[in-house]
Amino acid sequence: MQTVYLNGDYVPKISAKISIFDRGLLFSDAVYEVISVIGGGLIDIERHIARLERSLGELSINAFADWAAISRNLVAENDLQEGLIYLQVSRGVMDEREYRWPAPDTAPTIFAFAQKRALLENPLANRGMRIITRPDLRWQRCDIKTTQLLYASLMKMEAVAAGVDDVWMTQDDMVTEGTSQNAHIINQDGVLISHQLDRRILPGVTRIEMLAQAKSMELTVEERAFSIDEAKSAAEAFVTSSTLLVMPVVEIDGHKIGDGQPGERTGKIRQNYLAAVQRASSRTN
Repeated sequence: MQTVYLNGDYVPKISAKISIFDRGLLFSDAVYEVISVIGGGLIDIERHIARLERSLGELSINAFADWAAISRNLVAENDLQEGLIYLQVSRGVMDEREYRWPAPDTAPTIFAFAQKRALLENPLANRGMRIITRPDLRWQRCDIKTTQLLYASLMKMEAVAAGVDDVWMTQDDMVTEGTSQNAHIINQDGVLISHQLDRRILPGVTRIEMLAQAKSMELTVEERAFSIDEAKSAAEAFVTSSTLLVMPVVEIDGHKIGDGQPGERTGKIRQNYLAAVQRASSRTN
C-alpha cells in the first residue's frame, strides 16, 4: 500500500486526511515541488528544495521541514526506483472561509507522496512531441510554483482534443513555456534559445543542467523570448521538465520542425543530461 507523508507522519494513502477548510483547497493558497527519481536516487534535490523555499518565501508561507529527509523516506517507504516525489505545502487550515490570511503562526499543511512513472524509457524521446500554441492566460507570477494549475490543465485537455502531445503558451506571439515544461529551440545557426528567467516562466531545475550541458557541447546559448515563427523555422525544438527530462519537439501547429524527426543535438543534450544527473545522484543520495 502506498505510503504518504502528512504533517509529520508517514501514513497509508487511504488514511491521509486534510481539512475541508485548508487554504490549499479553498484558494489554491499552496506551493509544490516535484523531484525526479531515477535508480532510486533523487535528481537535483538541492535545487528543487531551493526553488520550493523560494516559492514559500514569495507567498510568505511559514513552513520548515527536512525536505530532503522526507523525500528520501518516501523513496524508501514506497520502494521507488523510478518516478517522482511531490512535495506540497499550503498555508494551513482556517476556522472559516476568509480571503484574508490566518494568523502568521497558523501551522501549514505539509503533504508529500511518491508516484511511480517511467522516465528513462519514454516513447516520446524517439518519436518527438507534437505541439500546438495557445494564448498564455495565466496569472503574472508564473515564477512561483503554485498549485493553481487550472489553466494548464485546460490546455492539456486542448492538446488531447487536438490529438497532439501538449501546448506551448504565447504572449503577443512570443512563446513563454509549455503547460508544465520550459520550451527551447535551436535555430538554423546552431544557437540554443531559451526564454530568460522572469515572472513569465517557472525557473526550471532541469533547464539549469540542460543549459550547462549545452554549453559544454560548445553550443551558443541566448536566454531570450522567441516567436512562434522562429520556433517553426528552427532546426530543432525541445522541452525540459522533471517529468519529461529533455524531450524533443518535432511539430508545432502542424508545421514540421527540421525534418520532422528528433534533432541530433537535442538527443545529445538529453544523453549528456541523463549521464550528469545520474552521476550526481549516486554521489548525494
